[in-house]
Amino acid sequence: MTIRVTHTHGEHVAVTTAGGTEILRYVYRPDPDPFESRKPYAHPVRTLAGHTVTGYRPNDHRWHKGLQMTASHLSGQNFWGGNSYLPGEGYQRLPERVGSMRHDGFSSFTADDDRLAFTEDLTWVAHGGQEWAAEERGLAVHSVDEVAGAWALDWSIRLTNVRDEPLAFGSPTTAGREMAGYTGLQWRGPRDFTGGGVLTPDALPADEVMGTRGPWLAFTAEHDETDGHSTLVFAHAPENLDEKTAVHPSHWFVRSEPFPTVAFSWAFFEEFELAPGESFAYRYRIVVADGAWDRDRIAAHLESLPW
Repeated sequence: MTIRVTHTHGEHVAVTTAGGTEILRYVYRPDPDPFESRKPYAHPVRTLAGHTVTGYRPNDHRWHKGLQMTASHLSGQNFWGGNSYLPGEGYQRLPERVGSMRHDGFSSFTADDDRLAFTEDLTWVAHGGQEWAAEERGLAVHSVDEVAGAWALDWSIRLTNVRDEPLAFGSPTTAGREMAGYTGLQWRGPRDFTGGGVLTPDALPADEVMGTRGPWLAFTAEHDETDGHSTLVFAHAPENLDEKTAVHPSHWFVRSEPFPTVAFSWAFFEEFELAPGESFAYRYRIVVADGAWDRDRIAAHLESLPW
């Protein structure tokens, strides 16, 4: 299917199908509230049928914004947004810990009839203004398939420590809160996805998926207002799960209740450090589909999309 790309400079990049449905809006304009950790995000994200599958500033967590790269615990700073979890003290409102990700520009930008691909340069800035990390982020919209009722978004990150001391990556769990390993690329679903289903290749019960590892995870739910379901598939590139190439093991952070969210957690149970001048990289894929897909359909579709 043909797509149309619109770039409103200084604001956002939007992708629209030939039928007129905006399936992705990537916003890089800085948000007004620094406590929510100013950083680019993708919202709204929609299926080809026009169903919205991301949430934005929900009343329970105003800093949750569609699909965004995060780091909840990074050497004492919070690039997730909102309250910070402290050992023995719980969540505290500490604006002085909340950092931001600055959009520095696009080093490449290619829009074809059936594919959008760009590379964005960002700087991770601590609350006091110190530049801590340089990020090269890649996004690609591709495989827009009207017959399958799905399209794919690839999201990559290469992060380099520009400080003169190590960067320590953690999570609320590494700070003492059990099973709260949220950090990394995070999706927040819309309110009507609450209570949705969670699928994995090994058919684990939904309440046992938190903190596990695997090549993919899917979240499916039925919409309010309009009839029908949608499915999102979150998939790792093969090297993400390779102990020889990955900087640290990745685990799933997933909740269906009390709100819908999935994160590719890169520091769920243990911290890891990135030395000065060193880099790490991950690649992810999100398939956005109409309908309630089962495991066989998910596996077959992923197989048809080589990395």
